[in-house]
Amino acid sequence: MKPDSSDPPPEPSHLNPTPDDYSRTAFADKCQLSLTAGSGGHGCISFLREKFIAEGPANGGDGGSGGNIYIQAVRGETSLHKLARRRIVKAARGKNGQGKGKGGQRGEDVLLQVPVGTVVREVSRHDPAAEEEEEQQGMNDDAVEDEVRGQWRRDKWILYPSAIPSYYATAEFPTIQRSRKLAQLPAPIHLDLSQPMEAPMLLASGAVGGLGNPHFVSKTYPRPKFATKGDPGMTVTVELELKLLADVGFVGLPNAGKSTLLRAMSRSRARVGSWAFTTLQPNIGTVVLDNHHGRPQFSASRATGEPRTQFSIADIPGLIADAHKDRGLGLGFLRHVERAQVLAFVIDLGAGDAVEAVKGLWHELAAFEALRERETNLQTESRMIDWKAFGSAAPTVSVHDVAVARNGAGAVINPSASQQLPELALKPISTKPWFVVATKADCAGTQENYGLLQTYLEAVASGDEPHPSGMKNNWRGKLAALPVSAIRGEGVERIPEWTISLLSD
Repeated sequence: MKPDSSDPPPEPSHLNPTPDDYSRTAFADKCQLSLTAGSGGHGCISFLREKFIAEGPANGGDGGSGGNIYIQAVRGETSLHKLARRRIVKAARGKNGQGKGKGGQRGEDVLLQVPVGTVVREVSRHDPAAEEEEEQQGMNDDAVEDEVRGQWRRDKWILYPSAIPSYYATAEFPTIQRSRKLAQLPAPIHLDLSQPMEAPMLLASGAVGGLGNPHFVSKTYPRPKFATKGDPGMTVTVELELKLLADVGFVGLPNAGKSTLLRAMSRSRARVGSWAFTTLQPNIGTVVLDNHHGRPQFSASRATGEPRTQFSIADIPGLIADAHKDRGLGLGFLRHVERAQVLAFVIDLGAGDAVEAVKGLWHELAAFEALRERETNLQTESRMIDWKAFGSAAPTVSVHDVAVARNGAGAVINPSASQQLPELALKPISTKPWFVVATKADCAGTQENYGLLQTYLEAVASGDEPHPSGMKNNWRGKLAALPVSAIRGEGVERIPEWTISLLSD
């Protein structure tokens, strides 16, 4: 039945917004960062200058240590887009030492706040201080003696500008043994931040500052005219990836009403429309269970015993047939499905057989899960050692796998930053709890379709019908089909209650 042209158009609202009410959700679930800790400040060459003191003693201050880089998983964050835009994170350099024994101020630290469920993996590392320490351990005594007698490295020492060259030609420059003040995580870094952290964790510690000239006072040189430079900061390239995108993920065909349902349950301003693929990237919404006004709507707790005051929902772009073959929006958004703790299949009751729609969505998810299993097996086989009974083969290193940088004293070999890390080992999709949200239940002629859907889900739960994924180790629990009208906001109050029951299991 066509609407009468004389009927007034529906008034704009949060569920029926105008285009100026749309908001693009900034979202990123994977990024690569280059973290550079702060370099140390240089030591100072200074002497006491007072009345009646012709040649005062050395009183140069030490340089300040460089800033550290910390990471902390917090509840409030839901995406990595803030860090993905930065790409390069640098801590502040320590200040240089000053006269009168004043030490330099240490560099300012950097704190990276990431969502709970972030996995941090190291890609490459360049630590000049650690490489120099290994180089000194490998040097023999003769080499150390040659460095002490009349030779110095310009990248390590600061010389007094008014001193004559003969002073440094006979000066004895001692070998400096310094270590990083804060304990550094062992390489390679691999962190699974699955719980909120009360205190930050150190990722890259700042370099040590240089020493002032009072450290080198001796009988031979009571007024040393040299000091040391601060160590350069280390650089670590890490990859951040969300293991858990959201508590609930909306899975459905295009134009099934997922974005409207998200707006009905939260304050999200996701774009909605009557055409397919209005959502081109996941939209994250938050359902508040306790707004701290009166009694909470639901009483729930997390696995750690912490009271649950909210849960997050991810509106995942629509899936089409053969999505596991990279059609439509492709594999990139199937990857988001396995990062949801609970799956909510959003089915349009007015768009054909609802049972076939559920089976079609599960077929794509099962094909994607099988594809991931094959990729995991191939990666495992590639990491196996090729053993030969007769003869031995020395491991070969490609020039593309190492980067050689020469800086006076020798060569520093660093792993290439272009290496590919293996995919994260996540929970299979078929083992996740799931239920069905039947949208557009207010349309005429949808009661019979809903009845068939409910009968099918009861048969799957009882074991009379096979699991729609076809997998053996699938989730077996109580299934439900919740009829809603998202555009009117009717029936959506049952979804949080059912979701909390699945999250608490």
